[in-house]
Amino acid sequence: MSRLLVRCFGVSLDGFGAGPEQSLEHPLGVGGEAAFQWFFHTNTFQAMHGEAGVGDTDLDDDFARKGFENIGAWILGRNMFGPIRGGWGDESWRGWWGDEPPYHVPVFVLTHHPRQDLPMQGGTTFHFVTGGIGEALRRAKEAANGKDVRVGGGVSTVRQYLEAKLIDELHLAISPTLLGNGENLFAGLNLPALGYQCTRHMASDHAMHVTLRKQT
Repeated sequence: MSRLLVRCFGVSLDGFGAGPEQSLEHPLGVGGEAAFQWFFHTNTFQAMHGEAGVGDTDLDDDFARKGFENIGAWILGRNMFGPIRGGWGDESWRGWWGDEPPYHVPVFVLTHHPRQDLPMQGGTTFHFVTGGIGEALRRAKEAANGKDVRVGGGVSTVRQYLEAKLIDELHLAISPTLLGNGENLFAGLNLPALGYQCTRHMASDHAMHVTLRKQT
């Protein structure tokens, strides 16, 4: 049965999953990359950039690699696709990842502005969804064909699915850093009241890996 998952979502000790002022120069917001240092050194991340075999194969890499297993579709907030605000203009922006994004499956991007589907190399096609999180989830599960659907972020998108009690399992990589401001994943959320409990935690030199699961 298809599940809705969050995998490898980096947050700081004070709960920020992105820094402020996201832009082309700062895709994760100013200072936001500090919450993802656990990921950058892994073999999985390096392989995504064509450098397989040069990264570390440790606990962080185990979580990074498993984050892609049995994923049949992704859901992304618009900021995870690019820094453009408002209308799409000439639609020349094709995502952060160049011609061959790392998804290799259908990706459903939440937006208020319609845009034609965007096929990319390697099996990724971006579909732009204007009907909200429910429509995106329905379409993603259909496309996943029984496999799991992964919510890739950003913070606002993850929060919306948590508030709707739609996420089945959430893996957080909590980095030993403080951001101070930006986009806070936890602010105002009562996770126990929403039905989530911590079911696993393991520490590496770079992060505390925590799994939250919705209780049935």
